[in-house]
Amino acid sequence: MPLPRLGTRSVRLRTAPAVFVVLAVALGGTLLAVSPDGARHGKASAGASGHAVIEVSESRCGSGWTRPEPGVRTFDLHNSSDGAAEVYLEDPDSHAVYGEVEGIAPGTTRQLTVRVGKGSYAFECVPDDADAVTGPTVRITSGQRGPGAAPVSEHDLIPPALSYQKWVGDGLADVVRLTTRLQRDIDGGDLAAARSDWLPAHLEYERLGAAYDAFGDADAQINGTDAGLADGVRDKDFAGFHRIEYGLWHGESSDGLRAPAAALAKALTGLRDSWAQTRMDPAQLGLRAHEILENTVQFELTGRTDYGSGSNLATARANLDGTRQVLSRLRPLLTTRYADLPGLDQELDRAQRTLDGFRHGPGWTPLDQLSRAQREQADSVLGDLVERLASVATLCDPRRTV
Repeated sequence: MPLPRLGTRSVRLRTAPAVFVVLAVALGGTLLAVSPDGARHGKASAGASGHAVIEVSESRCGSGWTRPEPGVRTFDLHNSSDGAAEVYLEDPDSHAVYGEVEGIAPGTTRQLTVRVGKGSYAFECVPDDADAVTGPTVRITSGQRGPGAAPVSEHDLIPPALSYQKWVGDGLADVVRLTTRLQRDIDGGDLAAARSDWLPAHLEYERLGAAYDAFGDADAQINGTDAGLADGVRDKDFAGFHRIEYGLWHGESSDGLRAPAAALAKALTGLRDSWAQTRMDPAQLGLRAHEILENTVQFELTGRTDYGSGSNLATARANLDGTRQVLSRLRPLLTTRYADLPGLDQELDRAQRTLDGFRHGPGWTPLDQLSRAQREQADSVLGDLVERLASVATLCDPRRTV
């Protein structure tokens, strides 16, 4: 897959961090596991602050848990091998995962905090370049354990990814149709109609949020911003919807907008026609469900992508629609893994009601016209939703076990 260029929408989307991914899933209001961002060099002293030092290596994976008592326990995972590794704390019978830390560098120690209770546990060490190794089983005879989740495989994610990819193909056809209308407005010199038709076309594209990374370089031509461009909005590489938005709302003539509109229509048509040969990465689907709204908070609610139309809240609403489309395909996997799925649904509905409150017929309230209370409400409801969607990203992150 091509690397995204500066100024594209797809640079907003981040892949799962290689050095810090934990199974921090809010199930029933309880964190499944918590791990600090940083790594500590050197081996932790045994028993420091009640911590258990757990060895991460192929020969002694999981050794060091000598006092299996119930309650909240912190494990210092020390990688004594010569390569990076990820570690899971799981039920060796059901393989339900209770905690996870990825990217533990050689010679470093990372912490994992988990509530353990009655049941069986084992650490699984997965070196970057070797097979997984399961450590000794530890049994606890009392107490209530924290939440766990059955792992998801890439095979599990293929059907939802194929379904979503088909939906994106249909969506691209709609974007091309709406953009063709926008191009006709500009070619005909009717800029008032172009301003009316720009938003529906742009929002239809924004709803395809989980596919931006698969769009590759085409996204720069379709939805690029002026970020990283030497001449900003006047740079020759500033293109796509936002280029046209800037011109429509800053008094540019139809003559100046005809070439950008033609380029946009051409890029979208090419993307639509080639989409059937594109393959999305199924492993990224859960991550994208989270990042669509994470980027909404970062870019739309801050006004960083407003080039004159004042439509950031409309874009946020379209992004919410896009998130729902991804979640609808992941729901069969989440139903048995995410205990607070009803709570997520409630937050999605609350976010939709909040954003819909800023719509007035075909128009939307610009960000700079919101009261402080309204801004805080929008930030709060979407911020809370982003936190919940982080759970989806983690639960749908395929685990490597061999």
